[in-house]
Amino acid sequence: MLEKAADKGKESAGEKGFRTPGLRGAQTTTLFRAVNPELFIKPNKPVMVFGMVAITLSVAYLGYLHAMKENDQQLYEAIDSQGERCMKRKTSKWD
Repeated sequence: MLEKAADKGKESAGEKGFRTPGLRGAQTTTLFRAVNPELFIKPNKPVMVFGMVAITLSVAYLGYLHAMKENDQQLYEAIDSQGERCMKRKTSKWD
């Protein structure tokens, strides 16, 4: 029983010298904490994973749309005045 009490005293003395990482232990104003909450909030791994997946899927979807637009440019094969074949993009009368 005496050993447990002695161990608790040692742990609390070690905890006093322990500094928290980042700016959590620094003296800051409430405005600074409100403007920069990411410096003081403990990281949440599931939210980070969800955000990375969402951003990755969004970028992949934008890339897919860009690739589909490039493939659907409505090209046709035309013969120019010199008799050579060339690919031309369809244009509307409004262009």
